[in-house]
Amino acid sequence: MNQLKWWQKTLVYQVYPKSFQDTTGTGTGDLPGVTRRLDYLKSLGVGAIWLTPCYPSPMVDNGYDIADYCAIDPAYGTMEDMETLIAEAKKRGIRIVMDLVYNHSSDQHPWFLESKRDRTNDKADWYIWRDPKEDGSAPTNWRGIFGGSAWTYVEERGQYYLHTFAEAQPDLNWENPAVRHALYDAANFWLRKGVGGFRIDAIVYIKKPSVLADGKPDAGDGMVSIHEMIANTPGILDFLYEFRREVFDGHDIFTVAEANSVPPEDLCKWVGEKGAFSMLFEFTHMNLEFEGGEIWCHAKKWPLTKLKGALTASQKGTAASGWYPIFFENHDQIRSVSRYFSADADPILAAKAMATVLLTLRGTPFVFEGQELGMRNMKLPRIEDYDDISSHGQYQLALDEGFSQKEALAFVQAHSRDNARTPMQWSKEKNAGFTAGTPWLPVHPDFADVNVEAEERDAGSVLNYYRALAHERLAGKASHVLLAGDYRELMEEDERIYAFSRSFGDHTAYVLVNFTAKDAPYDEGVHAGAKRLFGNYADTVRGTLRPCEARVYIK
Repeated sequence: MNQLKWWQKTLVYQVYPKSFQDTTGTGTGDLPGVTRRLDYLKSLGVGAIWLTPCYPSPMVDNGYDIADYCAIDPAYGTMEDMETLIAEAKKRGIRIVMDLVYNHSSDQHPWFLESKRDRTNDKADWYIWRDPKEDGSAPTNWRGIFGGSAWTYVEERGQYYLHTFAEAQPDLNWENPAVRHALYDAANFWLRKGVGGFRIDAIVYIKKPSVLADGKPDAGDGMVSIHEMIANTPGILDFLYEFRREVFDGHDIFTVAEANSVPPEDLCKWVGEKGAFSMLFEFTHMNLEFEGGEIWCHAKKWPLTKLKGALTASQKGTAASGWYPIFFENHDQIRSVSRYFSADADPILAAKAMATVLLTLRGTPFVFEGQELGMRNMKLPRIEDYDDISSHGQYQLALDEGFSQKEALAFVQAHSRDNARTPMQWSKEKNAGFTAGTPWLPVHPDFADVNVEAEERDAGSVLNYYRALAHERLAGKASHVLLAGDYRELMEEDERIYAFSRSFGDHTAYVLVNFTAKDAPYDEGVHAGAKRLFGNYADTVRGTLRPCEARVYIK
């Protein structure tokens, strides 16, 4: 227990600054808004705040298209505002964690503007350039993550550049040492500012195959997902170990990388004392409905055993070395209540059930803004109402697959990233207390009931459940077990209940969660001799978990 580092004994809260708190009336959240809410975050047990990008950006992808890695976008405030946030957070025992987007930059970054000018300038090879095929078409049939070709032609060079994501996000050439060291310099700039760590975006794409070739089409557009062609290319770890040596080593920080496609059995190479990062976001438990690429119109239903198996594999993969970042939501994912529970499930009980899993697994829990309130998905009536660039790409892909406009919109409503990006709900006042102006994205219509002020007054709210269980995890009588205990899955074949134990020394905690909207009988022998510690129902029915019921036992 004493060997755990500070970031293993706390909660991380992800702030999407654009949607968190607006202090100027522009309709867009800002850094002073985050500073204003630090005491609220402290009340949740938060020890670190992960900020999504707030650097200068054309905002084609809401800040993940960066035009300057060492400055603040005026929409969010100033560098002085950032320094104030870092200092005020530190007073409360909270570290600020920056988001590094190093697979690509904005096409408005000075590096790219120079690179595209001709083939002989100083930054000519800072990006991935290739000649057209003989017929003038793109070098490969790769589809970008947001839809459409992953290649864009530039007249000045007579070549195409590669972009894993949007056309406005050209991929950087990590094979060039000058590129790598420019990125390392930017990260070290923020360390000198006093940040407590980094989340590293889309890192599995930085290493490209030595030969870029066509792949087998996976949809009606004749293209193949670029993810299938370049993710986790052999040799990537050489880059990442260098990254660690040049930036992370010697600092009391944590790093967490977004790494969709790293299998659990490889986690030991990526995290831990010999790995590249402190933790790794891998998405097996978040992509249950997708096989062979995230194509929303191909989504399928999944059994609970698939979710349990994914979580157990990740727990086992980091058991001997490394540490797991526990998460069920972020700015790129739909709300967990809407993903993991049926439409007829009680949303308050379901949100508490998810909180129970989040706060009792082994690892560091990551809470996304509004998750602690039980916020849910929101259906917008028209495709034009969606801001998310990937939603528009997936809408067009569904049309290309032969679906109707109504069906294509339904896929977007179910899976759009905008579901997580609606403004934070602080009160029942206009615009949920988020802004005095017009919010950049509509506020969820349930804000009159689902908001911080209302839930703070309600002893039975999702917010107060989060606070109580977070306290139990971090400082309660079961904290040693929940922080440092080993993990073991129980009732593996059950399709209704996710059950596992956490053991430390002579003590064991048992966690049982019913993921259905119906009663789920079970054998109480699974937690024989243990006493009920926590739950989302006030009482207990012997031998049965009621709809969406979660219980924690301790002995």
